[in-house]
Amino acid sequence: MEFVAEQGKHAHGGSSTLILPALSIGNVGQLAVDLLVASIKAERIGYLDTPFVLPCVGNDAYGPVPNGELALPLEAYDSSSNAMSLIQQRSPVVKGRMIEFAKCVADYVAASGKKKVVVLSSLDFGRWQKVDMSSGLQVHYLSSTNSDGTDDYCEQLGWKRLQEYNPTQKAWKYLSTLAEGNAVPEDILPFEGELEEEEYYYPSLPFAALFSCLKAKGLQVTCLLCYCSEGDNIPDAFHLAEAACKLLGLNPSNFHEWLAHDFSPSSMQLGNILYPTSDIGQGNVEENGSGGWGEDGITIFPIGLGSEMHDPDLLCVDPI
Repeated sequence: MEFVAEQGKHAHGGSSTLILPALSIGNVGQLAVDLLVASIKAERIGYLDTPFVLPCVGNDAYGPVPNGELALPLEAYDSSSNAMSLIQQRSPVVKGRMIEFAKCVADYVAASGKKKVVVLSSLDFGRWQKVDMSSGLQVHYLSSTNSDGTDDYCEQLGWKRLQEYNPTQKAWKYLSTLAEGNAVPEDILPFEGELEEEEYYYPSLPFAALFSCLKAKGLQVTCLLCYCSEGDNIPDAFHLAEAACKLLGLNPSNFHEWLAHDFSPSSMQLGNILYPTSDIGQGNVEENGSGGWGEDGITIFPIGLGSEMHDPDLLCVDPI
């Protein structure tokens, strides 16, 4: 993964924390990152180039009126006042290459001197086993602090550890082995067709690959997750962005001010910025209102409904 700096800009060496999304249902993680970028007035300092993310281009994500400043698949932002960096991902990973992409991200993050990483993502509400909406929208988390994924501070904030995470379970052990680059023991190799089973669902999501690969590099990783359905996911994005602020000690009040005055980033306004649709990477994108092809094979997409990005090929021993 190569970092390409914008002209006259550079990364600030004092930034020890990184926030990035993991693509999933409703694009909630990406929308939350847009809110954070706009809230802390982070500066775009460059782009990240990797062959594992589909090329695409869209309009300005942050101006009240899009002014033609291009948004690209992987953008790097920096906020020196908050000692924080952010990566925004606006295009999906090539099918079957998620482990390789996650390893590239982990290598880049470790080499750039980051110590703490926060991954923002969403989960399919239809797969929530023990639904409890008594306290409204809930945040679930997964942390590298303890081997079982728990973290005392997250618990103090009232969040619940993702119950489906079990590091001793075959699927999670298999993912961890892939992330660490070790030879896979025969006793945890999945049988033919086994990757489609329920046990492998959560380990096959992008947040799980990022968590495992970043953890394998010795980084402190916290995934913040919320259950949602496709549709208007802006409230979910605000909720997840607020959770990130609480975790990092930032003030989330700006979000409510924007919501009250309709000053949210233009990515929140339908059609102004690209996000993956459920057809991206499947060869089904038509040249109509839901997407089109630009010159040189670059895909141009308006905002659309995201898929949950479940990919059994993510857990292939040799992803191709």
